[in-house]
Amino acid sequence: MWDYSDKVFDHFMNPRNVGAVENPDGVGEVGSMACGDALRLTFRLDENERIVEAKFQTFGCGSAIASSSVLTEMLIGMTLKEASEITNEHIAEALDGLPREKMHCSVMGREALEAAMIDYYKKLGRVVPCDLIKQSTIICHCFSVTKDTVKDAIFNHRLETIEDVTNHTKAGGGCKECHHDLGDLLRDCWDKIENGQDTGTVAVEGAGGLQTLGSMPQETAGPKPVEHEPEDAAMVARIQELMDQDIAPNLHRDGGDIEFVRFNDNRVYVRLTGSCAACRSSDVTIKNVVEAQLHEFISEDLQVIEVTQ
Repeated sequence: MWDYSDKVFDHFMNPRNVGAVENPDGVGEVGSMACGDALRLTFRLDENERIVEAKFQTFGCGSAIASSSVLTEMLIGMTLKEASEITNEHIAEALDGLPREKMHCSVMGREALEAAMIDYYKKLGRVVPCDLIKQSTIICHCFSVTKDTVKDAIFNHRLETIEDVTNHTKAGGGCKECHHDLGDLLRDCWDKIENGQDTGTVAVEGAGGLQTLGSMPQETAGPKPVEHEPEDAAMVARIQELMDQDIAPNLHRDGGDIEFVRFNDNRVYVRLTGSCAACRSSDVTIKNVVEAQLHEFISEDLQVIEVTQ
């Protein structure tokens, strides 16, 4: 039996702000009823982009209801900038903690908030401020969990197994098709941890509770020569040419660069350097720039994987 706090019980038995905001400015929907938990968060803003009303509708366990309820209480009165600083750790702390196996409920709340903020800016036709939204690719489509969310959980809590990741973020708890990617991400993160290259968002206990210190600087190593199989020589040459002539020049405009590391079994391993290495949107660059061009000009079967070693 999990040890729930009195606050979790209170918000489960007496949830606040249940329902949907009428004519909302932002709507965020995450999760899937078919796979387990689902959450819909809506909010309304005043003329200063301060949240004056926030409501939720959820399908899930008591921890999901409690996390959603306390999140709406936290949001009311905040500006979007202030709301963007809320992490899943803050949500759990507001409930006096959650069992390890239920941490994914707080993550779902953070993901719904982020989706609602993105929705608000898209409705206005405005560019989403990069300092408000942690743009990332989705690694678990069943529960809409991003790669950045999983990375932060691995670094912050030193998660070692896919089961640990699922307990903390819900990723991998549905169809399990993402288990291979989660395994790759675990290995990559632990390579960084063991080499002193922890690039996760570090949460520490301070006078005001858990605070986010931000990403630690990422170190990069020089390229290591790799011998490819003879039958891959033609593909490797095409990839290297596209990297040098098209992809890298595009990244140079923003002070970034890319290195082709190796090719194996339709997987293209690359290393981002320069400003791209420290950018929180590096996942977007990998997916929407590098992989997109490889699909267009070489093969749709190619998958791009970022490495740091």
